[in-house]
Amino acid sequence: MKALVTGAAGFIGSHVAKCLLGDGLQVVALDDLSGGYLENVPSGSCWVQASVTDYERMASLFESERFDYVFHLAAYAAEGLSHFIRRYNYENNLLGSVNLINLSVLHAVKCFVFTSSIAVYGSNQVPMTEDLIPQPEDPYGVSKYAVELDLKAAHHQFGLNYMIFRPHNVYGEHQNIGDKYRNVIGIFMNQILLDQPLTIFGDGEQTRAFSYIDDVAPVIARSVQTPGAYDEVFNVGGDQPYTVNELARAVGAAMGVTPRIQYLAPRNEVKHAFSSHEKARKFLDVPAPVPLEEGIGRMANWVRKVGSRKTRDFAAIEIPWGLPEGWQAGGAQSGR
Repeated sequence: MKALVTGAAGFIGSHVAKCLLGDGLQVVALDDLSGGYLENVPSGSCWVQASVTDYERMASLFESERFDYVFHLAAYAAEGLSHFIRRYNYENNLLGSVNLINLSVLHAVKCFVFTSSIAVYGSNQVPMTEDLIPQPEDPYGVSKYAVELDLKAAHHQFGLNYMIFRPHNVYGEHQNIGDKYRNVIGIFMNQILLDQPLTIFGDGEQTRAFSYIDDVAPVIARSVQTPGAYDEVFNVGGDQPYTVNELARAVGAAMGVTPRIQYLAPRNEVKHAFSSHEKARKFLDVPAPVPLEEGIGRMANWVRKVGSRKTRDFAAIEIPWGLPEGWQAGGAQSGR
């Protein structure tokens, strides 16, 4: 069996690719390196540097490789920033996905596995369950939900099997800790390495359940082994919600420091977001979640080895009005 993994030089994608290789599949690892690192690509995979937005390149790849499965993890998952990069968000996260869906239909892919996000829920009741009507509040969540709907339409019209996963706040080894717009745990650890205060938007009482990578990647990778779960949507990740203030203290403890906190003006975001995983446990082999302190400790050990990453401003802000504090060009790195 042969699988295409998009975003394979990125965070979750590299772990999914590694798990697939361990289970004996051939893996074509694709990434455009816009947010990932070549060092993340697992050995044993066939490396392709390309963007999912390049339809001709994707068409040639599908024609030559004849994939059994597609695991689509390539995306720019900066939820808050997506308000200000709307065209970039939809071109990469929606139109790039549609390229892959079209080609999967044309080449009779057995199952298309899509990594969505709990951003599709918006400010819904918590814990969020798969039967809730999605109400995304930012362009990132809108793009993810649009792909979900397109997959369902492709299944209805053409019989393309799919599986949709909605992970949330995933952290761990291989995360891009130099991206100041997303991934709060990585941001905090990078700030500690740079001897900077941990920056928090608002009062820090937002709640999230944080998901260690081993809670997520193996479930996604092995999902295609359960045909009875095809054409379903699953939340996947950690169960226990924490405030961002609690998170900051936990990261400081793992990194061996008492963190200094700098509170910034609040930004427009969902206040409380965590989900139920009962449906996934009913259909799939889901491990017990790694406790937050243990997962952060593992990530901290990795971060100390690789060192800090230089932060870069997003180069193509489309709407500069109302950018959150610290996100302006040259601004300080900012936590969630």
